[in-house]
Amino acid sequence: MQHTPPITVVITAYNQGDLPLQAVQSALQQTLFPTQIIVVDDGSTDRKSLDVLEQIQQLAHNKHIPRITVMTQENAGVSAARNAGIAAATTPYIAVLDGDDLFMPNFLEQASAELGRSSHVVAVSSWLQCFGVLDAVVKPIGGSLEDFLPRNCCPAACLIRQADWQRAGGYTESMRHGFEDWDFFLKLLENANSGTATITVLEQPLIQYRTAPASANIASMTSRTEILRDMIARHHGSYAQRVDSVVLALDALAVGRLRMWEDAVQVHPELQQHSLATQEFMRSPSFGDGGMAAAVRLRVSDCTK
Repeated sequence: MQHTPPITVVITAYNQGDLPLQAVQSALQQTLFPTQIIVVDDGSTDRKSLDVLEQIQQLAHNKHIPRITVMTQENAGVSAARNAGIAAATTPYIAVLDGDDLFMPNFLEQASAELGRSSHVVAVSSWLQCFGVLDAVVKPIGGSLEDFLPRNCCPAACLIRQADWQRAGGYTESMRHGFEDWDFFLKLLENANSGTATITVLEQPLIQYRTAPASANIASMTSRTEILRDMIARHHGSYAQRVDSVVLALDALAVGRLRMWEDAVQVHPELQQHSLATQEFMRSPSFGDGGMAAAVRLRVSDCTK
């Protein structure tokens, strides 16, 4: 029978009211009990959040639950908070969880079994059950370094080895505007002992991911190009060695999204009358990226109706 190393769950929080308490409760409801739970507060200022942190600290007095520690720091960003929590952990396995998300009860059991199967696996996560604004199952694919260069393929919530975190140099604390998870996964894969390192995403929704219009993930998309430029510079060697596969993967993503838009217009032709963006595209289709071909197909479709 495979032995499962002890696990610490590191939960980061910042002005999230009672949500971090819900995250802690999801860790306490695991079928594989964590040895330790560390909550790192990244400089919360609102009264409710501070009161909830005190409630979490009170749980530490219950001898029937794992050791719970609440750490506080001046606001330095989620990367610094995660690094502080992981550095304070005393177990070989670390589960990372944002304070507004939740683990399903069997996440630690299934993720630790997968991480323990091979030293080539440097992180394990799962599909996401989104709730809040979006009710959907999101299915990241995981993979190798080559898979992660065009886009992030793993949720932030994951299980890793503390030794791999240390080898990678931790999360980049200067990245405070998004994509710090993507950067970290690239570092994990680049610095792994094995040249065939992979990140596994379990094909079932074992993480509940809260979606909101003002979330950091949504906000980061407004500056995606600038952050991506920094990412390429930070991992220039990896991008330069695999430029062919990166360009081809990005082109496949772009073509796929154009096709989705084309399908939407065919199903809802009224978009050509009511969507200003669609009207402009049809008047002046993009060139060199499949846009003109999409416009032709739409016009042909109109004529055959």
